[in-house]
Amino acid sequence: MSLLQALNDDLASLASGVTPSLVVIQNGRGQGAGTIWQSDGLIVTNAHVVGRNRQVGVVLPDGTLTQGRVLAIDEQLDLATLSIDAHGLPAIPVGDSTALHAGEWVIAIGHPWGIRNAVTQGVVIGSGEQLPERPSHGRDWLAMSLHLRPGHSGGAVLNSKGELVGVNTIMAGPEVGIAVPSHVAKGFVKEAITRMWQVSSASGKSMVV
Repeated sequence: MSLLQALNDDLASLASGVTPSLVVIQNGRGQGAGTIWQSDGLIVTNAHVVGRNRQVGVVLPDGTLTQGRVLAIDEQLDLATLSIDAHGLPAIPVGDSTALHAGEWVIAIGHPWGIRNAVTQGVVIGSGEQLPERPSHGRDWLAMSLHLRPGHSGGAVLNSKGELVGVNTIMAGPEVGIAVPSHVAKGFVKEAITRMWQVSSASGKSMVV
């Protein structure tokens, strides 16, 4: 088997391994992607994918359409969490984005133009302090030499282990895709869950926006 064929098989295997954890987010004006973060129905996507909606449509990998309730939004980080009424879902494995180095292979998966689980690949250009500051993200973002299309937003960036190391966000120029690193997403989810629990305990409400 040639090296190219082996690499091709590895990338295909990585992609197929996480597609059960990817959902379609329908916001009434278009669609994006989301990842199942917890098996109890917690999903992470971009803030710009959910927009100002309090509820969005969520299409599961088996084609089931359900309603997702938006729990938290951070427009500066371009992250959002939402919840669906489900249990036993395949949560995506989350890796450590702080361990990434320039030149490492990554793949990004999303649903551009309605194409489910479309894959694009490239290498890490830089992350964190290696990159210039962007007003909307500070230094907490990941740059990759791959092309993201409308519909990739909110999808997964995977490392060579098949772990999520970023959340697709935007294009920053020709063949330069930008993602929110997984360590930032982890912090956002942790804070959102903590705030949701505090609000719920104090007033019976669970919406945090």
